[in-house]
Amino acid sequence: MTVGENISHQPDGRRFELSVDGHICQLVYSTTPEGVSFDSVRVPDAVGGQGLAGQLTRHALDWARSEKLKVRPTCPYVATWIQRHHDYADLVP
Repeated sequence: MTVGENISHQPDGRRFELSVDGHICQLVYSTTPEGVSFDSVRVPDAVGGQGLAGQLTRHALDWARSEKLKVRPTCPYVATWIQRHHDYADLVP
């Protein structure tokens, strides 16, 4: 199973969600005049350490790219993830 295929976008709630073993993981965002701000990534401790935050982040960044949105990574995790994955640096103004 590829976890990324199970990530759902909840635009009304401004979040991406992933359910793993009954636990909900989320990346929460807000829209800005310039694009989108990725505000927080939440992965419950019970399912932590599986790379889920990174998968949510990659999925959300791919969505932003497909929508031609600039990304403001206000979440420290997302900001660090982008620094480590240079192929997404072009999304940050």
